[in-house]
Amino acid sequence: MSIELTAADGHTLSAYTAGPQDARRGLVVVQEIFGVNRHMRRVCDDFASQGYAVVCPALFDRTQRGVELGYGPEDVTRGRDLRGTIDPGKTLLDILAAAAALPPAAKRGIVGYCWGGTVAWHGATRSSAFAAAVGWYGGGIAAARDETPSCPVQLHFGETDASIPLADVEAIRQARAGKTPPVEIFVYQGAGHGFGCEERGSYVAKDAAQAQERTLAFFAQHL
Repeated sequence: MSIELTAADGHTLSAYTAGPQDARRGLVVVQEIFGVNRHMRRVCDDFASQGYAVVCPALFDRTQRGVELGYGPEDVTRGRDLRGTIDPGKTLLDILAAAAALPPAAKRGIVGYCWGGTVAWHGATRSSAFAAAVGWYGGGIAAARDETPSCPVQLHFGETDASIPLADVEAIRQARAGKTPPVEIFVYQGAGHGFGCEERGSYVAKDAAQAQERTLAFFAQHL
């Protein structure tokens, strides 16, 4: 189901919602650079089937409404161009609006993929809205690794991700070593960027399943 959200600066945006509205646990699911497309709706529905109330905000609405891209080269270029037009501070307002749309009694988490993985990290470090955060292959996390999360965080990376070198992953690990709250980091051998998306050529079913199992266990522990 689609709903309308209003961010703190008055911007209105659409969001995909799923799951029980009386859920005790809620998730903000953050899109890749391809919009709230079929894959992202499937991700939301999968979490909803586990009993979560889910809100997935359309972050591109700040520039263009109704964006749903595929995964070809031209889609990658278009998605990157759109992402480049959006102020990260405004994106934070949008995910906070999504969090506010979750059931009032629900304990809130955030999970994001690709660009959304970085946004989920920002949600953990630049707000106190969430009790747990998970990021899948967030390419901008290394640049913000010295920011302190307000909640436990779990991160997933592919070993052969051409856009996120293992040196970046190690830099994140070192930045958070021995600090609280904890940051769990998992690296999937042989996996590339987007290994969790069933519509991409880089999809690895076994790694996607394991990362999802770890994600669900993490949220079960902290939400």
